[in-house]
Amino acid sequence: MTEYTQIELLTLHGPEFRRVSTAPPRPPTENEIPVIDLSEIDCDLDSRKGIAAQVKAAAENTGFFYIKNHGISESLIGRALENAKAFFSQTDEQKDLVAHERFKHYNGYHGVGSTQINKRETKDRKETFSLRYNPINDPTITDPSALLANEKYSDNDDDALWQGTSQIPGFQETTIEFWQQRLTLARKMIRIFALALDMPETYFDKVTTNPGADGLYVHYPGSAETVPAHAATDVGIGSHTDIQCVTLLWQDMSGGLQVLSASDEWLDARPIAGTLVVNIGDFLQRLSNNRFKSTVHRVYNRQTTSRYSMPFFLGFNPDSVCRVVPSCVDEDHPVLYEPISCGKWHQDRLSLAQGRAVTA
Repeated sequence: MTEYTQIELLTLHGPEFRRVSTAPPRPPTENEIPVIDLSEIDCDLDSRKGIAAQVKAAAENTGFFYIKNHGISESLIGRALENAKAFFSQTDEQKDLVAHERFKHYNGYHGVGSTQINKRETKDRKETFSLRYNPINDPTITDPSALLANEKYSDNDDDALWQGTSQIPGFQETTIEFWQQRLTLARKMIRIFALALDMPETYFDKVTTNPGADGLYVHYPGSAETVPAHAATDVGIGSHTDIQCVTLLWQDMSGGLQVLSASDEWLDARPIAGTLVVNIGDFLQRLSNNRFKSTVHRVYNRQTTSRYSMPFFLGFNPDSVCRVVPSCVDEDHPVLYEPISCGKWHQDRLSLAQGRAVTA
């Protein structure tokens, strides 16, 4: 007989509780976390609508899927991974040259145990390096001066960030290039999501001109000894949902990502070579009037070796006030959410967690 417990999640309306099976994580079915081929994403509209139909099914089910043929080269991913390893292998003193407290916009380094994304679980056993949106790095922005005058964006932050990592050859160039490639892919995926919501593919274009776009390197240290798959151990990152619209995740082959299924079971979202994991965030669930699912997930590293991941979080323009998408509203599905800007949504969620969700 299946037994259940519950997990608590922070929301702007108070705590929410989710029922969760106590059984060990199981492999997902092909329908629960499908693999979607993006090889025709730059072809004609009918090809993109075909991709969108698959994305829609995944978004309405578990809210997670893999993508292959996504256009980011294995060479660039490999260089970015070497950057991550080089950065985290430094001394604490070297990493603290870019400690997040030195920056206005959560750029920089967070040490192991410095965040706790779920207050009912352990502190997060991971360390991160974050690169937030700066219009100087956005290849679609020809004149960033107007945006840089807005306090919501970085200005001198990045100069100190790169000075503090200059001891790692090629770190700045590769980190920016990888961020740019993922931003390009994320903008393409947002067009696919627009089609999946039965809207024109350009529907979200006006709110992705200068979006929230956060690229991270994440290191989960290994354990002193290998931990059995369902034994108690400190969580790498606690049970949570992502804050913004869409997450693109590269994960190494270590495993450890667990996703809560529609049937309240933990799914083992095992790494598949050559793919990225995509999942829905809370803001896109909100705009879809709960049609698309922002799903609870967590990470454990039960191995003696390190686990590395490189997530990218896309939100919409901080100042753009967004409403529920019209195609998601009818007599049987009234509007569930008031209009809100993505920037306010993001900041309110971070403030709620008092620093625990800065890498959510």
